[in-house]
Amino acid sequence: MPHDVSLIAILAAGFGLALFFGYLAARMRMPPLVGYLVAGIVIGPATPGFVADLSLASQLAEIGVMLLMFGVGLHFSLQDLAAVWRVAVPGAIVQIAAAVAMGAGIASQWGWDFGPALVFGLCLSVASTVVLLRALETKRLLDSINGRIAVGWLLVEDLVMVLILVLLPPVAGLLGGHEPITGSALQDLWPTVGLTIAKVMLFITLMLVAGRRVFPRILWLVANTGSRELFTLCVIAAAVGVAFGAAKLFDVSFALGAFFAGMMLRESEFSHRAAAESLPLRDAFAVLFFVSVGMLFDPAVILAEPAKLLSVALIIMVGKTVAAMALVLAFRFPLNTALTVGASLAQIGEFSFILAGLGVSLGLLPVAGQNLILGGALISIAANSLLFAAIEPVQQWIRKNSSIARRLEQRAGPLAELPPTTDPKLINGHIVIVGYGRVGRRIAGALDQQGIPHVVIEHGRDTVQQLRDRGVAAVSGDAAETEVLTQAHITSASMLVLATKDTIDAGKIIKAACRLNPTIHTVLRSHNEEEARLFEQQGMGTVFIGEQELAEGMSRHILARFAVSAA
Repeated sequence: MPHDVSLIAILAAGFGLALFFGYLAARMRMPPLVGYLVAGIVIGPATPGFVADLSLASQLAEIGVMLLMFGVGLHFSLQDLAAVWRVAVPGAIVQIAAAVAMGAGIASQWGWDFGPALVFGLCLSVASTVVLLRALETKRLLDSINGRIAVGWLLVEDLVMVLILVLLPPVAGLLGGHEPITGSALQDLWPTVGLTIAKVMLFITLMLVAGRRVFPRILWLVANTGSRELFTLCVIAAAVGVAFGAAKLFDVSFALGAFFAGMMLRESEFSHRAAAESLPLRDAFAVLFFVSVGMLFDPAVILAEPAKLLSVALIIMVGKTVAAMALVLAFRFPLNTALTVGASLAQIGEFSFILAGLGVSLGLLPVAGQNLILGGALISIAANSLLFAAIEPVQQWIRKNSSIARRLEQRAGPLAELPPTTDPKLINGHIVIVGYGRVGRRIAGALDQQGIPHVVIEHGRDTVQQLRDRGVAAVSGDAAETEVLTQAHITSASMLVLATKDTIDAGKIIKAACRLNPTIHTVLRSHNEEEARLFEQQGMGTVFIGEQELAEGMSRHILARFAVSAA
């Protein structure tokens, strides 16, 4: 039996070197992904020695993208998507336009024609799915409002890039490429655009209508067999199968197809188990993605075009970040949200490589441009973790030194403060509820039944508007911000209830509340006993553990039924 198999070779070399260089990077207090990128450079065609199969590496990387987006979908509901859509859609479109303008502008300064400059700008405009999600997961921001905005933004970018990939070949000749455009081709352009949009909408509709019913049912049937292997197989088959089918039948990206598959499986009661089962594979193939990026990079470009490479890196890491921050602030989100979204999008990845490759094949992008894009991707990916680490100190510095930033933070949107007509009885001795998800709604409903006044703090502006339409006192914003707590009249409140599932900022919220109202009693939820013990040690208030409360409720029911039977 022959053992010289390219697939096994790339897995052995990729995982082995990624482990070695990742460990070295971690020892030097650098993100492990820097080591993964170096491992890719070592086994790439630009360096001597062993050369792995690049096409195979790219395919394995695509699997990583599928599984990662599938995992995100498992934690993302339709309500989450709807809550950020108003900022994600216009924000992503304007940010793409700004990045294209910056990229095309600097390329024109290098003497490039309009077509190559345009494609170059497009390559710099879209962020990497894998990098963004890994960064958000590492910082435990995926379930936060900041993470949801970033993910929603990314999905819009993916949809725009899918459309551009379809449109680029027909117009290549018009932009100066190899393919001469004809009158018939121009006539077929708009039908092509219409067909692409129709396919994407058909896929989304099919997933939302049929997928929501079919996928959870299939997962339930498989889970009832009691076979862990079949359950894991079902999860992986759903992620990869739907992604592949979406790409082949509907011209949708693998990432988008896998995301919707995960979002549909979220409707199942086994969604948490599905996420846990797919996690090891997601992590393994995500490593291969970074290795494949390193394989594409030619280190010679650093010596050949250092100034151009620096310009590209600055556009990706500074230009895109500033543009995204400005847009988020324009939608009246706090500075922390703007910085998080800006850092999330300050890199490029898989779509940029696909678009650059297509541009080279069509004669719309010089090979030197592709090398600059790969170099910029490598630098931005390696530096992305550092940008996230810099969010907190940068935020503090801006607030301290910029009066404009402080005014922006203090400005009040229509939903960021209670209406002046609010009944004073509702804001004296009341309860402040942070988060209006499933837990928050139940608590608020119980308080309504007892006639206990309360004020809701919620990120989602649509939710706040709906609450106000129903006569419920509610404000929009981040409860960790003093200004938001002040608008909820925390100083005159008797109790603070943290009903949100995101407990990352619990400490910040409680400390801010206690500064304004030292006597306030706090109640919060926790996901596990270790976290609850930590909260109690820090004196954060009364902590309720989800599983513990569930067990006690079931016990009460069982004992009540047993007593009835015994009687």
